[in-house]
Amino acid sequence: MNHDILDNPKAPRIKRLAQLLTKKQRVITGTFLVEGPQAVEELLAHRPAEAETVFVRYDGSGFPNIERLAEEQGVEVLLATPQVIAALSDTVTPQGVVAVARMAEADLVSVLKDAKLVAIMHEVRDPGNAGTVLRAADAAGADAVVFAGESIDPWNPKVVRSTTGSLFHLPVVTGVTLEEAIDAATASGLTTIAADVRGDDLSPSDESLAGPVAWVFGNEAHGLSEADRARAERSLRLPIFGAAESLNLATAASVCLYTTAFAQRQAR
Repeated sequence: MNHDILDNPKAPRIKRLAQLLTKKQRVITGTFLVEGPQAVEELLAHRPAEAETVFVRYDGSGFPNIERLAEEQGVEVLLATPQVIAALSDTVTPQGVVAVARMAEADLVSVLKDAKLVAIMHEVRDPGNAGTVLRAADAAGADAVVFAGESIDPWNPKVVRSTTGSLFHLPVVTGVTLEEAIDAATASGLTTIAADVRGDDLSPSDESLAGPVAWVFGNEAHGLSEADRARAERSLRLPIFGAAESLNLATAASVCLYTTAFAQRQAR
């Protein structure tokens, strides 16, 4: 660890790294910021080769595990004042640790080979929803998550934060169209199912859920277009048994993914 304390939030290096809060600079550099102890620890534990630098507040008292992991993996750790940490943070109240990491874009065909459960998000724009779906996919044991079409990028700081580290647990694919994602899933033997209010009711006893499945989740406000919905082999919806008007995307996706995970494990 370098024990010099970075104290100038307007230093050229800090200003340059702060630009990673914008998508344009992330695309140009192929790097992004990871904020908060949980996310940084997961980065170092699961994807250390992608970590470039970790900035921790200068007292260092709150992050011994992060410092240990970084040292074991040979990742640079720099001490910084709260002002420098704030310049690299997207939150109102920074948690005192930020890492710079390289994007890891997975190959669509490779990650779908032998996959059993995949989440495909199409035109999903809300970072909280996108991050929560990715986190739910990770928790349900999915093999990959695909961000198709004009979906928000998974390295957006709000997305990264809402995954609480799940971003570093499974492959993530970006830069593909929905047609490419569905065609590749079908070619890999997955049943493609659109989550759509116009579909049949989702049932835990549905035999098709026991096999390899790729769920397709559409835009929060508009769902899937008729043409996009038709690309999938089936359409299923969550039945509403109470008085709720609907469920939000993240909640619905979590139920769909877990129902499939239960069915697949019961069939083993």
